[in-house]
Amino acid sequence: MVSFVVVDDPGIYVEILIRVGADEVWRYTQVPDLHQLWDLRFSAIDYLPKCAEDEPQRFRYATRIGFGLEIHGEGQSTGTREEATGLRTSALKFWSSDPKSLIEEGSGYWRYVPTPGGVRFLTWYDYRTRFGAVGQLIDRLAFRPLIGWATAWSFDRLRLWVDRGVPPEISMRMATIHALARLGIGFTWLWQGLVPKLLFASADEKAMLAAAGLPPSLLPAIGALELIFAIATLALWRWRTLFIWNVLLMIVALVAVALRSPSYLAAAFNPVTLNVAMVLLSLAGYLSAAELPSASRCLRNAPKGIA
Repeated sequence: MVSFVVVDDPGIYVEILIRVGADEVWRYTQVPDLHQLWDLRFSAIDYLPKCAEDEPQRFRYATRIGFGLEIHGEGQSTGTREEATGLRTSALKFWSSDPKSLIEEGSGYWRYVPTPGGVRFLTWYDYRTRFGAVGQLIDRLAFRPLIGWATAWSFDRLRLWVDRGVPPEISMRMATIHALARLGIGFTWLWQGLVPKLLFASADEKAMLAAAGLPPSLLPAIGALELIFAIATLALWRWRTLFIWNVLLMIVALVAVALRSPSYLAAAFNPVTLNVAMVLLSLAGYLSAAELPSASRCLRNAPKGIA
């Protein structure tokens, strides 16, 4: 029987369906060199030598936290069980004496449940924090939601690797490109709506409205719409079609300026460079978003009777 750390929180639960055999999922999750490639929580995992074959397997892990810093810890496999149905459970405990680590000790398990469509791969784990009440507050408000999200995101990254053949380094690169494209588009809409329309009503903006036969009084409303689009770009993070809408809007806006205010096309800072840059950012975002890991594909609440 494996004992688990129990705290007030019900623990972290993540489950995903992977459409391959249990042996394959077991290999990608139990071999350290493979595990560290897809799991966002770890930058290195190393098995420690065993003095005897029947000894529990111990391991060391490291997690990069930025600025050249790492958190180090250790763990130990506390048991593996396989049932006649093919269900497998691998339990472990972990701890860290690193003073930078919020986690002091914890425990949990991985479970592999064969299904007609593949394997339900799931985990449950919990831990105790250090730093007293301050550590508990940081954990509750920020760290626990973050590590739960990182676990789920990593599970879907594993699914893409095993199911679709998308290597973890490629999915990370695509996720980074997608994020940069979203942030760039969102910032551009935010700036264009806020600065030249709402905060400092630009004479050029008013002139282009007049050339299009529209009253300059519409400028604040247009600015508000652009702010809404900026918010939507970030809020609808998984909506890939937004990039296509952005391309269409940029093309329509550029054609309108070319027909109504062509002199602005030759200005030092002009709609051609802005709109073409937005179109290219949108295309980069659209292409990179084809197969991105997403924590939303995972079940995050344990069914009754589990954990």
